Amino acid sequence: MSLPFLALLFLATVIAMEGFAYVMHRWVMHGPGWALHASHHRARTGFWELNDLYFVIFAMPSILLLLGGVQLGWGDWATAVGAGIAAYGAIYLGFHDIIVHRRVEHRYVARSPYMKRIVQAHRLHHAVETKAGTVSFGFLVAPRPEALKAELARRGRAGVRMPTATSTDLGDTPR
Repeated sequence: MSLPFLALLFLATVIAMEGFAYVMHRWVMHGPGWALHASHHRARTGFWELNDLYFVIFAMPSILLLLGGVQLGWGDWATAVGAGIAAYGAIYLGFHDIIVHRRVEHRYVARSPYMKRIVQAHRLHHAVETKAGTVSFGFLVAPRPEALKAELARRGRAGVRMPTATSTDLGDTPR
């Protein structure tokens, strides 16, 4: 396979992973997988939470494809797809766990319209503590916060927790 084709396959995999993440988050994590994911909608008491097992579960196909492509002769396509899945995982880790949830302390403040939108959409997703009633299941592609707020209001704010965040928690500059 040609290098340009493999590069396109890698990029297509990274892009497709956002759709996969949306489907898994909406219909698995907020469905039959809620037993693991519920910990992510509650205050964390330590560095780890039960939801972190999803990171391991979703890494398995990447590891298998990389192993198959590099060591088992499955072909370069397997390496490209495995690397694309791993790249999405790294992007997700950086945006979700580090920037949004601050699992590693940093001084980054979302200033671009895109980053503010991503952070606000994820905060609105976490405003709901229950399995049902949540909004915004994607991560790198997110609806406008105004649309999400309107949807929460339309649902009667069912499951929405009382606000506890400060402006700096939301990625805004302190006032």
